[in-house]
Amino acid sequence: MVGGTERGRRFATQQINFAYTTLLSAQFQGFCRDLHSECVDLIVAMVPIQIQHFVRIEFLWNRSLSRGNPHPGAVCADYQRLGIELWPAVYTLDSRNPRRREQLQELVDWRNAIAHQDFDPVVPTGSPVLHLSRVRGWRSAVNILARSFDEVMYIYLRRLTGVAPW
Repeated sequence: MVGGTERGRRFATQQINFAYTTLLSAQFQGFCRDLHSECVDLIVAMVPIQIQHFVRIEFLWNRSLSRGNPHPGAVCADYQRLGIELWPAVYTLDSRNPRRREQLQELVDWRNAIAHQDFDPVVPTGSPVLHLSRVRGWRSAVNILARSFDEVMYIYLRRLTGVAPW
């Protein structure tokens, strides 16, 4: 009903695309944060129980994914604290992942533009038109990145701990 059956511009669809973009960014951030927490739990389980609480606090202290957007730099910084360079490992899984990283940055840039109603960074000379096909492209990219993150961390933690983490 929102799109209609006639030709022409659909203003309500623009609002839905904005909401979809914001939700997609939030869901990916939640995934990255939850995966990071699971990895922290597995690593912390390796240290003596008397200091586990303190080690967990150190891993989670000032975590970017707990307070900011899931931009590539924040994701990298949080996982780097676990002893892994995430992006190079993700790139080795699929040669298309560097482009997906760029798409993640585009998604976050649009999310910020939408949330703060400041579209100059994403559309410096024009109206902020966001098409569904672009949002779907971002969704595809972050879905594959999520699977790649999961696989990289599985391999890393299995090597680190000697057991399959999940």
